[in-house]
Amino acid sequence: MQIAYIGFGSNLGDSLSILAMVKDEINACEGIHLIETSPVYSTKPIDVPDCQNNFINAVFKLETSLNPEAVLHQLTVIENQHGRVRGKVKNSARTLDLDLLLVGDNCLSSKNLTLPHPRIHQRAFVLFPLFDLSPDLEIPGQGRVRALLEDVTDQEIERL
Repeated sequence: MQIAYIGFGSNLGDSLSILAMVKDEINACEGIHLIETSPVYSTKPIDVPDCQNNFINAVFKLETSLNPEAVLHQLTVIENQHGRVRGKVKNSARTLDLDLLLVGDNCLSSKNLTLPHPRIHQRAFVLFPLFDLSPDLEIPGQGRVRALLEDVTDQEIERL
């Protein structure tokens, strides 16, 4: 079993209801056990092509017996069930975005998956919820969450 962290984001539809459903759906996946969910945050969209609503963000901490690619597959299935559309426009508004952030201390880079998530250290909407769950967590190749927070204090984020 390994500890994994999944980032949740939504800025279309009833994001809080989607969050509640997704927690149950992740926990229902074979080989995955949801341990804890971070507090929820509201954040301004970053690097988006148009005017968008704020995101609702959280991080899930889970235990899994699955390999990282199998976890990613389960997350993609859940996103698709919630109407996630991957189009030609990068960073468009979405009902659901699930990012596999970390799986144990795995470091890998493939066509479909990079671990740790490549922008984990640059995003307040990931680091603040991670800090809530595991303040001393070491992100391979990046450092401790506690220290990384110092570099994202200029990003607008509000704990709900």
